[in-house]
Amino acid sequence: MLKMKNLTPQQKKFVSEYIKSLDGEFSAKNAGYKSKNLKEISNQLLSKDFVINEIKLQIKKQISALNVNKGYVIQKLLQIAEFSLEEEEILDKDGCPTGKRKLRDTAAGLKALESLCKYLGINNQKPEDNYNEAKIITISNLDDNKI
Repeated sequence: MLKMKNLTPQQKKFVSEYIKSLDGEFSAKNAGYKSKNLKEISNQLLSKDFVINEIKLQIKKQISALNVNKGYVIQKLLQIAEFSLEEEEILDKDGCPTGKRKLRDTAAGLKALESLCKYLGINNQKPEDNYNEAKIITISNLDDNKI
């Protein structure tokens, strides 16, 4: 069995700070490292397997503590997409519909749909085999028999 090296209290503090900020220099400073080159200190710490393993372990603990249901995530992403992509009718002066316009900035809705597709694995699917390529007919290749 592989023996894990124990982290010093200062290394544990670095790991804790790093998980919060993902900024090595900031984490080294907050962990109490005294050096003119905190970037070098953080690079040294992040190059050690036992530090990386502790970071992974702490992240897994945080994720499992959340205990978020997959259905809840999907439901919230759908709500964000629907809310952000909501449209209203545009009416002319006589009250006849002339089109639609978005009520909000659609960036959040599109990001939610993108996340939902990744979450559901939709982007990983292969194109359908029965896809037929469109043929474009232009004036230059048009003949009387095609009209």
